[in-house]
Amino acid sequence: MNLEPSTSLPLVTIVTPSFNQARFLEATLRSVLEQDYPHIEYIIVDGGSTDGSVDIIRRYAERLSWWISEKDSGQSEAVNKGLQRARGEIIGWLNSDDVYLPGAFSAAVAAFHSHPEAGLVYGDALAINAHGQPFNRMRARQYTLADLLAFNIICQPAAFMRRSVLEQVNYLDPRYHLLMDNLLWMYMARIAPIVYIPQTWAAARYHEQAKNRTRGAAYGREAKVLIDDLKSRPEFAAIIAADEKRIMAGVNRFDAFYLTDAGQPRSALRAYWSALHLHPATALGDWKHILLAIFSLLGLHKLRGIYDRLRTRRLG
Repeated sequence: MNLEPSTSLPLVTIVTPSFNQARFLEATLRSVLEQDYPHIEYIIVDGGSTDGSVDIIRRYAERLSWWISEKDSGQSEAVNKGLQRARGEIIGWLNSDDVYLPGAFSAAVAAFHSHPEAGLVYGDALAINAHGQPFNRMRARQYTLADLLAFNIICQPAAFMRRSVLEQVNYLDPRYHLLMDNLLWMYMARIAPIVYIPQTWAAARYHEQAKNRTRGAAYGREAKVLIDDLKSRPEFAAIIAADEKRIMAGVNRFDAFYLTDAGQPRSALRAYWSALHLHPATALGDWKHILLAIFSLLGLHKLRGIYDRLRTRRLG
């Protein structure tokens, strides 16, 4: 799609929730503000940071559409606060330790232009370490609603939403604190097509303070609560019942993946065994992580570091 004057282009709104991530925050802001797309609204919702984050935000205040720093109940409330102020036809949500890659907004706008029926478009993402070095490419594919229910993951910073569809599903469910993005994609996929674009749009940062490391074991627990919740809802119950073994295998595989990263290989292997019993293909799709869990259980922890370093060199 050729870029025309900004007044004829759809407004893209980006919302960044922030809390005590000063170490990474400026890189996040710059990845938004240095995009080549000319028609951007940028909103930052800080949860009352005390680590210098607010000073960083103030330095960029003239280039922001709106920002606030005040205590909140968590990420879902912070993101919703920004989403509800958004005026853009297209909306993205970028956490304060993640970054967009150059050209992401232009590519997302082009994708919506090519797929006017879509409520959500999404691409691939890099996994980067605390120093910004990539060590994995997280590839998605074209998912169905049943795939999402089986916890095939859309990487949140690589997703862009159509505001009219987002408003219909009433934003994030504040009852969930880890998987609110996955649940949002499920809600959106139920009422509008979602479209995968095989391009890399963002980088998700993995570091010692990230939730996927500090609260890894909680992800699977919340996934089980979430799927039990959806089983009780008529709009999802029939879809789950029609593919229940694969979906529940996906829940267990998801649990096992995060348990492995949380350093609980024995529990991870039990969850992988449950997934294998329910739907072998779903479990075996995670064969590399199964091996990591086995090696960790055997005390071969250093192999994980070697594996990550080799991937970093390959992607660098």
